[in-house]
Amino acid sequence: MTSLDGRVAVVTGGTAGVGRGIAGVLAEQGARVFVTGRSVPEGGLGEGGITGLRCDHRVDEEVIRAFERIVAEAGAIDILVNNVWGGYERMVEDGVFTWSKPFWEQPLWRWDAMFQAGVRASYLASQLAARGMVARRIGLLVNISFWAAQKHMGNAAYGVSKAATDKLTADMAVELRSFGVTAVSLYPGLVRTEKVMQAAAWLDLSNSESPEFIGRAVAALAGDPDVARFSGAVLVAASVAQEYGFTDIDGKVPRALTLADV
Repeated sequence: MTSLDGRVAVVTGGTAGVGRGIAGVLAEQGARVFVTGRSVPEGGLGEGGITGLRCDHRVDEEVIRAFERIVAEAGAIDILVNNVWGGYERMVEDGVFTWSKPFWEQPLWRWDAMFQAGVRASYLASQLAARGMVARRIGLLVNISFWAAQKHMGNAAYGVSKAATDKLTADMAVELRSFGVTAVSLYPGLVRTEKVMQAAAWLDLSNSESPEFIGRAVAALAGDPDVARFSGAVLVAASVAQEYGFTDIDGKVPRALTLADV
């Protein structure tokens, strides 16, 4: 895998799950990594090359200050991974599991959370990172998305917000193309995050992925001098592994799912 020495990466929502895996791999590959989010401990995260900046991605002023600090300390942002997302909290309310309820029974706050702390958060972070990338005519924006953008999974708010994320990627790519900046959506498979592993006894993990596997996909894209050929596209992490020839941390390559599989 190509070294990312000298590159500066920002991973939003990077303290746990997929974000943690991405941040760790980018740091291992030599990038100077900043992670942002509400639960981020200010300062170092106890891992080499990773700096934590606490901010609430629903509060514009906090996000702007965090990105200004990153640029002041590191000089530029080369890689942005929009991983932060809202709406997963409080899946059980008053003893009722609401995540899979039809739209007319869904709590309205979930729609707002999916867009404010998800799609809108990605839009603002991309704005802040893209300005410097456009000026330098180089950069990579990765929006973490999922198959719910293309097929009903979970609930309507989830699907619409993920579809919006993919459309955001596609339109950003059009506007960035002449400036040499690439934007892609990246779909993980079933990732062995902390929350998923709490339910491991009830899940089929035979084709699952580690959080670091998603990080390896991002690192491979970031290290590819011809990554612009993918700009605007939806990429599946396991397909990226086949493209670049890397494995998961256990040496396996998960099977790349298609829309028909999910």
